[in-house]
This record gives sequence, C-alpha cells and structure tokens, in this order.
Amino acid sequence: MGDDQDLVELATRLFGMARTGNTGELDAYVEAGVPVNLANESGDTLLMLAAYHGHPETVRALLDRGADPDKLNDRGQSPLAGAVFKGENDVVRVLAEGGADPDAGAPTARQSAEMFGKQELLALFDR
Repeated sequence: MGDDQDLVELATRLFGMARTGNTGELDAYVEAGVPVNLANESGDTLLMLAAYHGHPETVRALLDRGADPDKLNDRGQSPLAGAVFKGENDVVRVLAEGGADPDAGAPTARQSAEMFGKQELLALFDR
C-alpha cells in the first residue's frame, strides 16, 4: 500500500510541475524514466497541462522528449486546441512547430481559432 501511495504522490507532483511550468525538474523526471505521455484521471497529459497553463518552455521540453502533441484527453480535446482556447499564443506556436495537428480533437484548434477570430493562428495552421 505504501508504494501505491508514493506513486500517487509522485504523479501529483509531476502534474503540478507541468501546470506551474517547472521545466527543469519535470524534464529530469522524464529523462529518468517517467513516461512522457503520462496522463491523469481525466486523460490530461503532462503536455496538455503545460500547454493549457501557458508554459511554452515546458511544452517544448516535453515535445523534445517525444510527447505526443495530438494525444486527446477524455473530453476529446487536444493540447493545441486547449492553448488556443486559453489564448496562449506562444504555446500554440511551439505546438504547431512541434507538429501538432490543428484538426485533431473536438472542437479542433482550427475551429477554436475561427470561433475566437484568431486570424494569426489560422495563418500559422495553414503553413
């Protein structure tokens, strides 16, 4: 039982690092063997949390470690669409450069950009 509790506490800390943009420490854990596509009970990956909370450096580090930019959470949302929704344009650029699909998920990042009139993001998606 103690080992399970330790794992839950570690996972909670890792998700917190992604939310707060603690890039260095999170990257060290991933380098040491934590799965880069680790997801919480809602299907939100480390990448999704970093993107949604506006941490482009953390997003870039996770992508460099092989994080899947198109992994959807349990609500069918992509990290890119989450970043568009939150207005995190720097994160959107990093994800787009990292190969994220603007048409993944529902609503897609493209649909979200259209809904919010984000022409500069739509232009980025069409490169």
